[in-house]
Amino acid sequence: MSTITTNIKGIRDIMRKDTGVDGDAQRISQMVWMLFMKIFADKEEEWEITIEDYQSPIPDQFKWQNWAANEEGLTGDALMDFINNELFPALKELDFSISPQAKIIRSVFEDTYNYMKNGTLFRQVINQINKIDFNSSKDRHLFNDLYETILKELQSAGSSGEYYTPPPGGDTVYGGYDQSPTQRNGA
Repeated sequence: MSTITTNIKGIRDIMRKDTGVDGDAQRISQMVWMLFMKIFADKEEEWEITIEDYQSPIPDQFKWQNWAANEEGLTGDALMDFINNELFPALKELDFSISPQAKIIRSVFEDTYNYMKNGTLFRQVINQINKIDFNSSKDRHLFNDLYETILKELQSAGSSGEYYTPPPGGDTVYGGYDQSPTQRNGA
């Protein structure tokens, strides 16, 4: 089993312990927005090198690398307060006229919810996500395959059987960020 497969399985196992996450659909939705934030942070590292004068549309305090990257960072009630009362409201209301990336971020968060209730478990999930390097083509390729597997498992689970990945989330998962932000058409 690959390292990324082990990480995703670990994330799912941690989320199963959280009382706010009820079922595979909520678990996947929770993973999608969290992985989106990490993938976006990894891509911004690349864009800062490859795009002259690149400016992030995410205010500094809401960038993944500033609130999630420290393994011993925010946790417990303080983390949940930050997620629910600062991060989500800010990203749901992000000015999408700033850049194509701002439009993508806002559209991901418009209909997204944080289901997790336990800030300690949330921190454990963050720490698992931080083990994945989405700038590594190997990790990115394995992640795409794993995401397909998770969706197939959900389909055969028998509960709701469907999960719709928000289009910007799908673009992120399936490599839609391989283009530079200035080349992205209509986003």
